[in-house]
Amino acid sequence: MDPNYNNQYTNNPERDPFIPGGYQPGPGNQGDFNGDPMHTEPQKPKKTRKKKGWVKFVALGLVCALVGAAAVPIYEMVTGSDTTLYVGDRKPTEINVTSVNTEKEMTTAEIYAAYVGSSVGITVDIVSTNIFGQTVTNAAAGSGFVITEDGYILTNYHVIDGASAITVAFVDGKTYPATFIGGEEANDIAVIKIEAQDLTPVVIGKSSDMLVGEQVTAIGNPLGELTFSETTGIISAMDRTITMSDGRQMNMIQTDCAINSGNSGGPLFNSHGEVIGIVSAKYSSGSSSASASVEGLGFAIPMDDVADMVNELITTGYVSKPLLGISVDDVPESVQAYGVPEGAAVIVVTPDLPGEKAGLKAGDIITKIGDTEVTTANELIAAKNEYAVGDTVELTVYRSGETLTIEVTLEESTPEKEALQEKAQQEYQQKQQQSQQQQQNNYSYNWPFGFGFGY
Repeated sequence: MDPNYNNQYTNNPERDPFIPGGYQPGPGNQGDFNGDPMHTEPQKPKKTRKKKGWVKFVALGLVCALVGAAAVPIYEMVTGSDTTLYVGDRKPTEINVTSVNTEKEMTTAEIYAAYVGSSVGITVDIVSTNIFGQTVTNAAAGSGFVITEDGYILTNYHVIDGASAITVAFVDGKTYPATFIGGEEANDIAVIKIEAQDLTPVVIGKSSDMLVGEQVTAIGNPLGELTFSETTGIISAMDRTITMSDGRQMNMIQTDCAINSGNSGGPLFNSHGEVIGIVSAKYSSGSSSASASVEGLGFAIPMDDVADMVNELITTGYVSKPLLGISVDDVPESVQAYGVPEGAAVIVVTPDLPGEKAGLKAGDIITKIGDTEVTTANELIAAKNEYAVGDTVELTVYRSGETLTIEVTLEESTPEKEALQEKAQQEYQQKQQQSQQQQQNNYSYNWPFGFGFGY
């Protein structure tokens, strides 16, 4: 990443989209919807008394109404009189996109007109090796949105994971090659950048201000083909803990907006035109993406959870977080039946990282961190993330029938240290596969916990 970018947002808070009162899109931020001569209320037709029992039908701007004594039904079957079709004379809605006053609510049409240019389609090329050892390139698609005037774009990590090339497309047909700036896999966010200026970034809102039942709008590229589609719904629930297909748990906003493959990484707007979430997932009835999905259950990452991380990704390329340097998984119930306690089982201890320095070993079971009881790997991860880099934490560890206390000093998780962990996990996986090939059902001391996650 260009080092010139590192401090331009921290030193210039007026350009930081995550600071309240920061950048608002539009030329000069002039005007609002009130007082705009293009937004005068159309004159309403004179009301007539309705006869009880008639029903009014409205479709696509044509008002076909069955009204009271002064009106004649569309098809008069009794008297044989002339057929009358009532056509509304409402003026088309005029949409002001020159500025956004987030104190006032916007219609879905206004949100789309104001921010479809800030929403992008993302296509990636992923190079892989097939079963014949041949190198093949596959394409994948997702969504994203502009967060700064000079080309920084936010999306999901899983949209660009493994990409050898990234292309960004705008609604006006312009496309740009994009560079990966940084990502946070655990929180499924990534920042990419294109070489462009004077873009219109979105306005970031507070997800914590949202209430169940409030209207939300998503813009994205469902199926990777129906580009720049808008869907609308409500917030169905806040603070939903969702278990992802790889076992990670994430805090999510639940919505009934229509969300499909390709929507991932797109913005979720509130009724004031502020982005309060990143569309991330849809509930599926199976573990495969090809499984039938459950309708009306979509999820978005709350912006409050990741706004600070996005700033870090822009300035440093990674998110600073405390690191233990171990990979953990849950203790299987079959193992607990032999008197082994529940907790976070240590699968891999990465050399030269805090866990190894403190004396942790593969096969240890962490049952407590500080004063917090630990019964699963996710509980250990959540409790560890409450500490800061440099803190020394006390772990309660079960090892070979004994309970030990081990102090670990947490270090900063950097891309280099994460690479070390990934290498250690891959080596462990290869050893497990070789062992299984040599003798089926021959379990090592560590038991078949799986491959876990690096923390």
